Amino acid sequence: MTRAQRVAVISLVLTTLYFLVFFETLQVPLVDDAVVQQILPVLPWWLLVSFGSYSLWSLGWGLFTFRDCPEAYEELLTEISQAKNELRNRGVTVD
Repeated sequence: MTRAQRVAVISLVLTTLYFLVFFETLQVPLVDDAVVQQILPVLPWWLLVSFGSYSLWSLGWGLFTFRDCPEAYEELLTEISQAKNELRNRGVTVD
């Protein structure tokens, strides 16, 4: 089973469980119904905000530690200079 299939199956199972509890087909054990009714409607938004926060953090961390990879840094600078030279040859002002 590939990683995408695993993610799809797990997502489908969790989404199905969420809707079964949301529409009160299943009961959550050891949790009061009033608490469940307060938490369940905001759970998808909380997951979305958490995923967005994680994504921004990982992007920021990658930018912060970019200079820790000198060979990638040098490769990127080389590609930028090549792109500038190609644009100059075509008559585009870069600087």
